[in-house]
Amino acid sequence: MAETNEALVLDREQVKKAVLALQAFLKSKSTSEALFLNESEHISLLFTLWKIPKKARNIRIPLPHNQRSDTDEVCLFTRDEPNMTGDQTQRFYKRLLEEKGINIAEVIPYKLLKTEYKSIESKRRLLGNFDLFLSDDRIRRLLPSHLGKNFYKNKKDPLSVDLQSKSLARDLKSIIHGTRMKVNNKGACCMASIGHSGMTTEQLTDNIESAVKGVVDKMRTQGPVVKLIHLKSLASVALPIYNAELSQITTLDEAQKSANSLKKKMVAKKVSGADDNDEEIPTLVPIGTPAKKAKLEKAQKSKKKVALETAPKAAGQKKAPRPRRRRIRKPALEKALTPNALNKSPKHGRQKKTQKHQPQKTGKPSPKPKKKARKMTK
Repeated sequence: MAETNEALVLDREQVKKAVLALQAFLKSKSTSEALFLNESEHISLLFTLWKIPKKARNIRIPLPHNQRSDTDEVCLFTRDEPNMTGDQTQRFYKRLLEEKGINIAEVIPYKLLKTEYKSIESKRRLLGNFDLFLSDDRIRRLLPSHLGKNFYKNKKDPLSVDLQSKSLARDLKSIIHGTRMKVNNKGACCMASIGHSGMTTEQLTDNIESAVKGVVDKMRTQGPVVKLIHLKSLASVALPIYNAELSQITTLDEAQKSANSLKKKMVAKKVSGADDNDEEIPTLVPIGTPAKKAKLEKAQKSKKKVALETAPKAAGQKKAPRPRRRRIRKPALEKALTPNALNKSPKHGRQKKTQKHQPQKTGKPSPKPKKKARKMTK
């Protein structure tokens, strides 16, 4: 990294002036509601970077003075201890934290979180009741599905803590007193909280200097990192405390060119090394007479045929359907001229059937018709 801690030097007098101006603004704008509730307003640093980072990440920044007010409450999510109920695990961890001298408002075991905070309303209520959430690192990966998206939208996702470490008190104090900054890969601006309106000018100045140093140390980029730094509260104007020189643009371009040239050299070395070291591996071919080769080819062909014939058919494969025989239909005139068609009467025709006169049946047999005598012509 081209830019070191000594390259970014803050003017302490300029920082003090900005802090005093912001404190005067907050005092003049304090409302009766804020005085009644004894609430303090958060003060933040706004960083503008030279480049948009390639990857999103969280940066934890330790601070010399506690940047949280006395009214801020902390909640801790713990795992379910074996052979213990939910109430017993709560009491166990509260006793452990009291022995270490750490004040945490609420301890919620994982089983209790799943059962009592199922609905969206209960999750929103939990989000509004606490200012900071901590979680046991053993259950950190299980929490997103149970907490919901509102925790991550409001930047209140729980910070992981190793509850089995020997220096538990020191680790918890550094996390609670310190701050964090979310570096986004969608823009060049990042914000970190460094104090509140109830702190003194010296405390705020010390926190600002340590926060800037921590950000510059932990940002993994080549060349200059920070372009602008502003100090602001939620409702105030951003007050500038650092402005990078224009000469850093040339150093930034030079760092980019050197990085590109190094990449090209590495690629060229890899290619040249592969060409020099790689040798052709000779292929071993069996020596055989032409008669043997012909026999081998015949045997291979016969094996292939047998394998194809005896290969089992797939379970889902269906047999090909047989072709249907086409019936030759007679033309309409031929059907009409057939004797069967003449005898048949139409089913739905309008013509009435001609009924022949049939003699009435009686008990006596009907007399046979007399034959007419033919006249003999001479």
